[in-house]
Amino acid sequence: MDTNKLPRPDEFRHTMEVQLRFNDIDILGHMNNTRYFSLYDTGKARYFETVHGVEDWRKVEAVIANINCTYVAPIFFGEKISVGTRCLWLGEKSFCLQQILFDDKGQVRSVCETVMVSFDPAAKHSVVLPDHWRDAFTSYETSEIKRR
Repeated sequence: MDTNKLPRPDEFRHTMEVQLRFNDIDILGHMNNTRYFSLYDTGKARYFETVHGVEDWRKVEAVIANINCTYVAPIFFGEKISVGTRCLWLGEKSFCLQQILFDDKGQVRSVCETVMVSFDPAAKHSVVLPDHWRDAFTSYETSEIKRR
């Protein structure tokens, strides 16, 4: 990822501060790379609660198909870190969430893109993204969501 074209925190309507724990830190003194995904998962969960009103996680109609994380700068214990989440694009059966981890000065430390697929757990296959999900993304986001 071109670090000159990083997304900015002000481009994300949904942001929240996340808590770093001492056990998130590795021997080099910065956050272990595997812990980034835990923070991103927390951001996704709160985003879905806000955008879709998810209350029962057994009824979430999407699964992760692909996730990519770019580490821009290390995160150290004691820093104030927030996660921003937004929907980048909507497809027929899938959508992409973009997330960032950033500090209290607005410096982006990491960027993550997650492709999620609408899924029917009973039938065990992908399905067309429900209109209520599509409508929720479109009405919540302030910038235009691309169609694929």
